[in-house]
Amino acid sequence: MTVEQMSLILLIINALKFIFPAYCANGTPVLAGGGTKMDFGRNFFDGKRVFGNNKTFRGFFFGWVIGMIVGSIEYVVFPGFPVLFIVLIPLGALLGDLTGAFLKRRIGIAPGGLLPIVDQIDFVVGAVVFALPLMIVSWQLAVTVLLITPPIHLFTNFLAYKMKLKKHPW
Repeated sequence: MTVEQMSLILLIINALKFIFPAYCANGTPVLAGGGTKMDFGRNFFDGKRVFGNNKTFRGFFFGWVIGMIVGSIEYVVFPGFPVLFIVLIPLGALLGDLTGAFLKRRIGIAPGGLLPIVDQIDFVVGAVVFALPLMIVSWQLAVTVLLITPPIHLFTNFLAYKMKLKKHPW
């Protein structure tokens, strides 16, 4: 194996370590969602729902907690992450996902509807943006995370669909 191949493998491993708490935070609301809607069922000034029925406080809270637990484990197992990593990466992921839902409502896509690319990376963009103040994200790491996430996201969503946890395979 060449040095370049080893460097690429190491970059992918580091990207997965970095983004894993965000993956967990983003996936948890499918399992733990329900309850009070984050927009309280209200519309934005354009007359459309702010986020929609699929964004709930319970899903957000449990997603954040699970993301922080995973981040805490990584903090201990993989020294080098700053302590704020534990809080910011899952929070950024969840806020990125909310931003995607807000955008989808603005352009008329119903909750659960498909918006390719945005659906696969909104939470990653949020996590990366929230990680910027921590100064742990190189452009190579950010690009790698953005490239590896869509196929992983599509695969895990398909599994959740097959397990009847989601209504749509995306």
